[in-house]
Amino acid sequence: MPLPPNFLDELRARTPLPPLIGRKVKLARNGRQWKGCCPFHNEKTPSFYVYDDHYHCFGCGQHGDAIGFTMGTEGLAFREAVERLAHEAGLEVPKESPRQAAREAKARTLHDVLAAAAEHMARQLRAPEGREGLDYLRRRGLTDETIERFGLGWSGAGRGALSAALKPLDIEPRQLAEAGLVKPVEGRDGAYNDFFYNRVMFPIRDRRGRIVSFGGRILGDGQPKYLNGPETDVFAKRRTLYGLDLAREAVFRGKAELIVAEGYMDVIALHQAGFEGAVAPLGTALTQEQMEEIWKVTPAPILCLDADAAGMRAAARSAEMVLPLLGTERTLHFATVEGGKDPDELIRAKGPAAFKAVLDARKPLSTALYDLMADGRPLGTPEGRAAFRNDLVAAAGQIPDKSLAAEYRSALLDRFFQSTRRPREARPAGGSFSAASSSRGSRQPFRPPVRLPPRQAPEQEATRKEQARCLLAITLAHPWLLNEVEEAFALLDLPHGHPAALQAALLAWHAGVALTEASDGGAGSLDSADLVSHLQKTGLEEARGWVIRATGLPREAGPDAQPGEALAGWWHFFGFLRGEGALVEDLEEARRELEAGNTAAQARVVSLSRTLLAYRSGETGLEDGAEGASA
Repeated sequence: MPLPPNFLDELRARTPLPPLIGRKVKLARNGRQWKGCCPFHNEKTPSFYVYDDHYHCFGCGQHGDAIGFTMGTEGLAFREAVERLAHEAGLEVPKESPRQAAREAKARTLHDVLAAAAEHMARQLRAPEGREGLDYLRRRGLTDETIERFGLGWSGAGRGALSAALKPLDIEPRQLAEAGLVKPVEGRDGAYNDFFYNRVMFPIRDRRGRIVSFGGRILGDGQPKYLNGPETDVFAKRRTLYGLDLAREAVFRGKAELIVAEGYMDVIALHQAGFEGAVAPLGTALTQEQMEEIWKVTPAPILCLDADAAGMRAAARSAEMVLPLLGTERTLHFATVEGGKDPDELIRAKGPAAFKAVLDARKPLSTALYDLMADGRPLGTPEGRAAFRNDLVAAAGQIPDKSLAAEYRSALLDRFFQSTRRPREARPAGGSFSAASSSRGSRQPFRPPVRLPPRQAPEQEATRKEQARCLLAITLAHPWLLNEVEEAFALLDLPHGHPAALQAALLAWHAGVALTEASDGGAGSLDSADLVSHLQKTGLEEARGWVIRATGLPREAGPDAQPGEALAGWWHFFGFLRGEGALVEDLEEARRELEAGNTAAQARVVSLSRTLLAYRSGETGLEDGAEGASA
């Protein structure tokens, strides 16, 4: 008696595989998965891997889910295994309703009808009337073995030909209509026309290998060139990927990486060339449902699109679509076929090695996202740069994992500052800070390094908030510092609440000053009074009051602090907020600048060195303000 698919999905979701399998197999962590010796055959070297939703033995080929494992190791029938797992998961096995039984029977019938249609179309391809289609596939470089493996066929001339061919199998036109293979003739009761005619046919299978629909390519100049079957009880275009059944097995066996291409022929050509992890959406943009299916197979698939305008638009849509779905264990890479070719054309022209080079040049999502968002943007004006920076921050903000969102924000802003930086005059020798050297035209900008993953700070959140308060107090008292430290300040992931709100307000205010400077042709005002007025207008007076309350502030936050002291104190607290790994990179970058002749980096080297030493000795930077940093 069949069970509802949604119940079985819920049962699998409530039955974590590592604990279940760990009862019988000694498992050890191996990256994202677990491994151990296979319980289904004798082995001394572990080749049995356990993933989130399945297990696989690379030695004997055993593969399955929680239900299959219980059946195989306990000798139970399917229903018995389900009942045992359901009892442990606290689920009640549903009794089959007449409606559910009818739905399951109908689904089985549709799969049978589609399979019979696929067999007929495959025969038609080898018949005289399908010769044109067979010649087309061979011209595209497909071997007979590949044609057979993918079940390619020929639809025939239409006008009821499919109904007539399948009538001896007792398949009625009504069933063909339910399967999406024929459609009623308007105004003629009981009359049907074939949905596909004069097309090369591509059977579409679900992840279990069952045919759920077809795609057809017309030969000649007709439109549409590619046509997919309509939605049915067994086919939903948004959730289906062409080639997933074959690609899934290849990826699980470690034979291939999962590649998302654009169309049927790309997938088939890639499989034939040895890239057996290729799949494709069905003539539409990649959907969230399809990405969820892909991530069940691999955490880091490769999206491979053409380098033409349509391909770049599709890549941009895909990058934007996946951001709200990202996590630390699921991402996306981008590979681009240049020269106006698709993977099929590239392989036929230059062979598999050329496509392998394309895969080797893949870009991580963070890099590809920046490139796609920067394409065509007017970055030659302050307004254009400010709008682009806001869009980058907004894109990172779509990522639900806060830590990952912060890393994306930093990576995107790093590239923004590097790519939009304008040449500046070198700072005068001596390294001392003066009113003249604080102008925007003479400062040497901080070059943000490649960030290392931040170390978890040993201090509690209250300590980190107090460090942020000290840094913000110095900045509020000496807003001219933003000319010197803006790019470094933007890298910090300050605590939520007042610190993060003030950071955003200060960066926005400083950007506004830059716009005024550019439009007026003079120096914008970085006066404390102007900043206070801005914070009052933006509703951040309470946040400012939290910062400047007298308790515990370093002397560098006072109005009488010398410029050099204020700058050193700022870098002191910056170092503690960055964390050890990133702080080491900052220090190395400052040393490289100093060795290159930038004497202005000397103060930063001294300050960051002392901060790193204090950080490693367990200090928080709050023991005696920033005196140690500026002594």
